[in-house]
Amino acid sequence: MLLSAFLSKRFRAYSGHKDEKNGFVSFIAKASTIGILLGVAVLIVALSVINGFEQQLVHRLLSVVPQVEYVAPSRPIANWSQKIEDLQTQPHVTGAAPFIAVNGMAQYKSQLKAVEIRGVEPSLESNVSAVNQFTSGKLVSQLGLGDVILGKQIVKQLDAKVGDNITLLIPQISQKGQSLLAPKRVTLNLAGVIEMGGPIDSTAAFIHLNKAQQTLGYDETQVTGLRLSVDDVFSAHQIALKVGQTIDDYVYVSSWFRTQGSLYQDIQMVRTIVYIVVFLIIAVASFNIVSSLVMEVREKQGNIAILKTMGAKDSTILATFVMQGLMQAFVGVALGTLIGVVLALNISELFTWISQLFGANPLEGVYFIEFLPSKLVLEDIGITVIVTFVLAILATIYPAWQATRVDPAKVLGN
Repeated sequence: MLLSAFLSKRFRAYSGHKDEKNGFVSFIAKASTIGILLGVAVLIVALSVINGFEQQLVHRLLSVVPQVEYVAPSRPIANWSQKIEDLQTQPHVTGAAPFIAVNGMAQYKSQLKAVEIRGVEPSLESNVSAVNQFTSGKLVSQLGLGDVILGKQIVKQLDAKVGDNITLLIPQISQKGQSLLAPKRVTLNLAGVIEMGGPIDSTAAFIHLNKAQQTLGYDETQVTGLRLSVDDVFSAHQIALKVGQTIDDYVYVSSWFRTQGSLYQDIQMVRTIVYIVVFLIIAVASFNIVSSLVMEVREKQGNIAILKTMGAKDSTILATFVMQGLMQAFVGVALGTLIGVVLALNISELFTWISQLFGANPLEGVYFIEFLPSKLVLEDIGITVIVTFVLAILATIYPAWQATRVDPAKVLGN
């Protein structure tokens, strides 16, 4: 093994000479190394960004949007306080809160904006939502009967500010449910602004549960839905179905998979595509090693023949060229991993700097975040390195085996 390592080092040094043949072989070897370097770096950065999006989905978006909801399609849910107590005792349920949800319009002076009005109980809403973390001014947990909290984009479109009086137009339905009545107009004080990023900022309007009940003609025990938070968001749908069996009201069962599931599926699909595409790039770069080693074996047939006549075993020759190919892969993997890790750790700041430089943020208003997240996972780095080395080993076997088949009699006889 030591002899193989010594020979491999000597062959690499000889290939660096600047004659025409050696220069071309050296160029192919360097090209394969650079290809592996770029592939490894791109894969680490891409996977870190995907992991960042998934982390933000769980800890940011799913901490605010409903994880599980039970919505009454016709008549309101009565005696909500007792039902909340019962739900909180169910397995995997970490919090429960009532709500009244209705679509309406927000008006300030001559400006109008469609909103999703949500009447919440301030003392319970923090059990199921982290919206307070993204609210400035008065928090949702501090809502008063005369207050409204709106998303940042709504406030921007209305050209309003905290302290202004906002009018909410809430549609009314006749008791027979066959015709629409004139909308009710409710004037409230803009007490806070939600700045989370993404669609929530352009739709959310929070008011006190009692105010929503008064406006819609409900009594204090009636709501249109119950909301839960669970201990495992990825099992939310199964938990929702199981816990929903304990509710005696006729309700629709909903989880975040229905409203945000496509986003999660997109993240997983992108992860799979990135794995396939980048590993194909690494495979192409790895198999460039085949070309460089095949040419090198042909070029060094004389050296191989002399080594064989001096008693070198086939295993020694095989190990020599395998080591030479693996050294090319090792350089590419080492540098690619270093570059990929550095970029992954600083990609958020780099994205922000580029956005400020060009004065445009391509993520603004598109996703639930307006920055490029990154989460470096050691497992991803390990998989990338292992798969790259496996491909490199496979790429070196054939040319190294060809080197063992060199016939000293034919080569030296010519």
